[in-house]
Amino acid sequence: MPSLVAPAMSAGHLAESDQPTLPVRGDVLLRPWLLTDAAALMQAFQDPAIQRWHVRRADSVDEAREWIEGWQSSWQDETGGHWKLVDAESETLLGRVALKSLVLADGKAELAYWMVPSARGGGLCPRAVMALTHWALGKGGFHRIELEHSTANRASCRVAVKAGFEEEGVRRGAWLHADGWHDVHLHARIRQD
Repeated sequence: MPSLVAPAMSAGHLAESDQPTLPVRGDVLLRPWLLTDAAALMQAFQDPAIQRWHVRRADSVDEAREWIEGWQSSWQDETGGHWKLVDAESETLLGRVALKSLVLADGKAELAYWMVPSARGGGLCPRAVMALTHWALGKGGFHRIELEHSTANRASCRVAVKAGFEEEGVRRGAWLHADGWHDVHLHARIRQD
């Protein structure tokens, strides 16, 4: 059945290019994950806050490596883009920012993030979210980036607001966490042409 609307982004839009490395500030970068990052990823997922809000844990370096392999292939499959937030000089893991649930026809993606404990509280997470969002709504070609978080996760809400994501509403009982069902705030940014 023919569509009356052209897709916002054509198939191959992302896969035809390498996943970019994005500057956040002079000493911090968002860069694609490498298999050699698996030990740092496993260590990050030992943090109770990351486990609580992302409902996963990594029990081995091999398991973390499998996650990274999936993240790497998601770029070519055009289903996601996952970046490691790093200190540009030391390559120390500071966090993760990702685009997931990509719908190219609608020019839409969801944004997710976490920070290691030592990188929290200094405004780095909102800057990283803004850097990825700027790329996604610009060169990336997306029209809409959504960001959701549990209503109980006040820190994540602060990041969303600081990064310019407007709150659009609450989805009731949308996510299942270890402590039960959570209502979810929906935020979004839209490309301004």
